[in-house]
Amino acid sequence: MNIPNMLTLGRIVMIPLMVISYYWLGDGGKILAAAIFALAAVTDWFDGYLARKLNQSTPLGAFLDPVADKLIVAAALMVLVEDYAVTWITIPAMVIVGREIVISALREWMAELGKRANVAVSSLGKIKTTLQMVSIILLLAAQDIHVLEWPGVIALFVAAVLTVWSMLIYLKAAWPELRS
Repeated sequence: MNIPNMLTLGRIVMIPLMVISYYWLGDGGKILAAAIFALAAVTDWFDGYLARKLNQSTPLGAFLDPVADKLIVAAALMVLVEDYAVTWITIPAMVIVGREIVISALREWMAELGKRANVAVSSLGKIKTTLQMVSIILLLAAQDIHVLEWPGVIALFVAAVLTVWSMLIYLKAAWPELRS
């Protein structure tokens, strides 16, 4: 167990803390949930940086890191969809979660073919992830700081567009294998 893996496991532990904060801590709980999610987003970047810098990449970390990312993003989006209960949050959230499922399955399948590099994470994927994280932080906090709601919604829509765009790029890269 190394520091990057502990940070990744910490992100998974933050999921119930974020949800509990959002629903049960009353005034300020939503801001605390946004802060917990923001801390998780920072540890996502930091654990990858440390794994590379300290040469501490492990098979466990390679497996857990994307799982932790998808779990906390999906949990936050579910909380937001339930709490806001509006189409303009639900549709982009569905697009984001659906894309993550499709691309995870595509990467697993391409890995079985020995062609995982064809669908490796791109710079567009990193931009998409950053925008998703920012939008979720804004929308979690917006329930207590209302001025953040529309910037959060706009960021969520742009993230959803980038999500579809990056998915199409990955599918295009895998198309020769999908077609055969």
